[in-house]
Amino acid sequence: MISAPTDSLTIDHLHQYAYCPRRMHLMYVDGRWDDNAFTEEGRAVHRRTDAADEPLPEPKADAEEGDPAPEIARSVMLSDETLGLIGKCDLVEMQGGRAVPVDTKRGRPPDVPEQCYEPERVQLMAQGLLLRAHGYTCETGMLYFAAARRRVSVPLSPELEARTRFFLGQARLAAAAEKPPPPLEDSPKCNGCSLAPICLPDETNLLLERAAGGPPDVRRLYPARDDALPLYVQDQGSRVGKTRGAVTVSRGGAQVARFLLKDVSQVVLCGNIGISAQALHLLCESGIPVVHLSMGGWFYGLTQGHGLRNAYARAAQFRAAGDEARRLAFARAIVEAKGRNQRTLLRRNGGQAAGDALAELDRGCRRARGADSCEALLGIEGGLAAAYFARWTTMLVEHPFAAAFDANGRNRRPPRDPLNAMLSYGYALLAKECTVALMSEGLDPWWGLYHQPRHGRPALALDLMEEFRPLIVDSAVLSAVNNGMVAERQFTSGASGCLMKPPARKALIQAYEQRLDQLITHPVFDYRCSWRAVIRLQARLLARWLRGELKEYAGMTTR
Repeated sequence: MISAPTDSLTIDHLHQYAYCPRRMHLMYVDGRWDDNAFTEEGRAVHRRTDAADEPLPEPKADAEEGDPAPEIARSVMLSDETLGLIGKCDLVEMQGGRAVPVDTKRGRPPDVPEQCYEPERVQLMAQGLLLRAHGYTCETGMLYFAAARRRVSVPLSPELEARTRFFLGQARLAAAAEKPPPPLEDSPKCNGCSLAPICLPDETNLLLERAAGGPPDVRRLYPARDDALPLYVQDQGSRVGKTRGAVTVSRGGAQVARFLLKDVSQVVLCGNIGISAQALHLLCESGIPVVHLSMGGWFYGLTQGHGLRNAYARAAQFRAAGDEARRLAFARAIVEAKGRNQRTLLRRNGGQAAGDALAELDRGCRRARGADSCEALLGIEGGLAAAYFARWTTMLVEHPFAAAFDANGRNRRPPRDPLNAMLSYGYALLAKECTVALMSEGLDPWWGLYHQPRHGRPALALDLMEEFRPLIVDSAVLSAVNNGMVAERQFTSGASGCLMKPPARKALIQAYEQRLDQLITHPVFDYRCSWRAVIRLQARLLARWLRGELKEYAGMTTR
């Protein structure tokens, strides 16, 4: 993107606004960006034109017939204060006082009468207006389609100029607005848009019930699973470094593993793990967070680059935190969702042995829906937890862990038995997952709505993770125990509580990551995606609710 004065728009502002006003706002107001195959291909075909900026020579008198070929300038930066426009031309062909801007496109000419779409014509017209402002006669532009290796001529007509000036005014208004324009409705443009996973056009329209005649089928415009996964480094004394643009792990001075950046979503350092300054710089520059955990599972914090610098999202979050009615509405949603998910997990895995706990959980959820204060919700949440964990071991196969858990109940700081140790460690992993998801949306993980802010506690991450505790962590712990992935010898107990040995931690992380990677059918949008994607989706919907784009926040409950 081009950095422009606050009173100027870039040519790309116009191009993006003509394509989709919401995309322009997400890019240039919210500062969002995501690559896909199309944007990577487009960047590749622009490498030559973007290699170096070349100055635009002064216009000369019109050349006569038989004169040499026109001069060519690449990557020409132009601006005009009267237009309030700034931008770069890929290539300009000049012959005397006449100039022809040539814009490079990655694909082939579309099968339409003009052989190009309106956003591309507007983009060329904006370049033509800047060339005219610099004294050139500019009557025609060219689009060069790299895949077809052919040019398409675009007349820079008065009608196109009027349309471009209209978009310029509308884009200036949109750039000054805090809230983004509404999404397009069931548009084919969304299929190839790299920002579709951030924009969530179909999901937003469904939640707003904007689509005429009932909502269309919701398209999942993002991968069901991520190719990039967290890298956990647990062997004490290991060191994370950088080699030729990749992340390496060394032990005893010898490299034991190497990972390409495209395969890593976050680096999780568990305990006494070193990391070089060069590796930190590489990860921050690449937008990959570094998570710091203790051996016992304390979530100390994370190291991240500048990331999303969106003041609007945080301002909306702080306003909501000061609004008791909005805090209560949000707290009701997450406590009821947590209770519903606890009941579902217990019903599925405990069966008849769960007894009257299912009815008690159902009553608690109904009370949460009608609670009149966040303080009352704390009591209701405590009652839900007591009923749930009193029958928790009914979900286990016969196992020696069950007796210790039944005797101790749910406890922490420190946990006194293996099941509590695994639950606490899993909740720390979930807290870091939610913290990363919230920071990706420009929100402050440390300023909560239901959980009160406290120094060193990611209160908003704790809010977000409530509905996911039973669905992800509790389920992962049950899998680790019931499938024999952990054994008694992998834990040690003492005055400092029950501690997990490295094999138990590795087994739980494996079960936790397998759960995050598991595909489910989303209960609202009815498409398949992973639990990891659902966490990010909920963080994104929370940001939309905070900024007033959605009317309410709905907690995630499984069917």
